[in-house]
Amino acid sequence: MPRFEPFPALRYAARDLAAVTAPPYDVLSVKEVAGLAARSPENVVHVDVPAVTHATAKDPYAAAGEVWRRWLTEGVLAVDDEPGFTIYRMRFTDEHGDERDLAAVVGALEVVDEGAGGVLAHERTTPKASTDRLDLTRATDANLSPVWGLSLARGLTELLREAGEPVGRVDVEGVAHVVERVTDPVRVAAIADLVSSDEVLIADGHHRYGVARMFRDEVRSLTGRADGTAELTLAYVGELVPEQLSIRAIHRLYAGADHARLREALARCFELSDAPMPSLAMLGDLVDKGVLALIGPDGAAEFMTPRPGAFDDVRALDGAWLEHALADLPVEVDYQHGVAEVLEAVVSGRAHSAVLISPVSIAEIERTARERLLMPPKSTFFTPKVRTGLVLRSLL
Repeated sequence: MPRFEPFPALRYAARDLAAVTAPPYDVLSVKEVAGLAARSPENVVHVDVPAVTHATAKDPYAAAGEVWRRWLTEGVLAVDDEPGFTIYRMRFTDEHGDERDLAAVVGALEVVDEGAGGVLAHERTTPKASTDRLDLTRATDANLSPVWGLSLARGLTELLREAGEPVGRVDVEGVAHVVERVTDPVRVAAIADLVSSDEVLIADGHHRYGVARMFRDEVRSLTGRADGTAELTLAYVGELVPEQLSIRAIHRLYAGADHARLREALARCFELSDAPMPSLAMLGDLVDKGVLALIGPDGAAEFMTPRPGAFDDVRALDGAWLEHALADLPVEVDYQHGVAEVLEAVVSGRAHSAVLISPVSIAEIERTARERLLMPPKSTFFTPKVRTGLVLRSLL
């Protein structure tokens, strides 16, 4: 099972944490990065997104590294006096109108070899040729954005119920991000022991975890040792239980071939029937009826009901069904979690078709993990996203 350890966290000394923190780098547009950078010269994007904030530099990553070291020297960032964990709570109202209070813990999670067990991927990842995160880790010797892990151990939610020492809060876009420090040795040991007692499933940040593995191997090669800080990586770990997770579906956009051919291929495996215009309310119908929804170029929708026997040998996942149904059709697949954005893509012609799917259940996520299987790419969208900058970790 993976080690999960406390560490002396790096934190912003600023009072206005909304001005210096940011969403994860991989959900930000260039325009959003520019807006965050303009808000404060100390916003984390000045280090975390060098391809944008240092685009004119000869080496954007070296420039980001210089900014990082200056922040450390000048006291923009301060290190905790002792190792500890950080409880990270997110309070918000979800898309169904339910109030949610999620609690997870930020610590240092062991970096294990692929296939070794202990830390598991839950879906196949789309290729990323860029060495962006590896170059940034080399330049800063730091973990900036945490991997989002789900502990398969029971009881973590209860261990995090009691408040820790308040160290920061950011209220943005209807979500309260609240962080609390835990340094009491007894409580620290209890959290570490529980998370380390069972496997951790990567919910978000598969690429970041893979980069942590590459960086660890580089350090081992350079030092000849396997006991340094690179043996672990920054992780936000919550319990895999329904009340602690808000999961949205990631819908499919299709280009290549054409709508008529795609519809014909789908009709071999699904019965198609009239559906109302796509909306947020329709997503509830998909779950209740056990169907998917095909959207054509005019924005009209059809329900897709699996034909008896069509998927007998296929895992009961909407994404897996679509892969099976379209296996012989040369289509290009893109992904989008917002219904309005899906409609815009189809009506504008950026995609000729789309399919709305249901979120994956907690039970299916755990079953897939226990059986050492992988879901199709982009099967789950965990929300809200963890804010970058509330907890940082030095690798020096």
